[in-house]
Amino acid sequence: MNQIIELNVNGQRREIMVAPRDVLVDVLRKSLGLTGSKIGCRHGHCGACTVLIDGKPSIACLTIAMSCQGKEITTIEGLDDDGKLDPLQHEFIERGAVQCGYCIPGMILTAKALLAVNPDPSEDEVREGLAGNLCRCTGYAKIIEAVQAAAQTDESR
Repeated sequence: MNQIIELNVNGQRREIMVAPRDVLVDVLRKSLGLTGSKIGCRHGHCGACTVLIDGKPSIACLTIAMSCQGKEITTIEGLDDDGKLDPLQHEFIERGAVQCGYCIPGMILTAKALLAVNPDPSEDEVREGLAGNLCRCTGYAKIIEAVQAAAQTDESR
């Protein structure tokens, strides 16, 4: 039976009708128009749909929307500050870490959570932190470089 739930998405309270089996990525994309979270594998293996739920990276294609009632959800659209890019977004662009862009929202949100707990990660720590996010376009070198550069700014945390 469908039910109205309250989601806190990117700092805004939203009431939305969901079915018991609706997954978060579909609710974000179809019901709220937040298409930054991508649908890749629908099995939780690629990380393209990653969002932050209460500050922790979560695979939105496997997360039942009803389980997010009252939790704080951050999508890639929620990282900018009045049009100013988050340092991670800025560094990904500056360092050429964005190619096709499909995996980038999940990469950036996962990196955001990593920097919140480890503000100065080594290359190996960045690689380990991003391990659940797959990119078919790069060798990850520019992505790791962008995360480490963003870590050097106080604003990235």
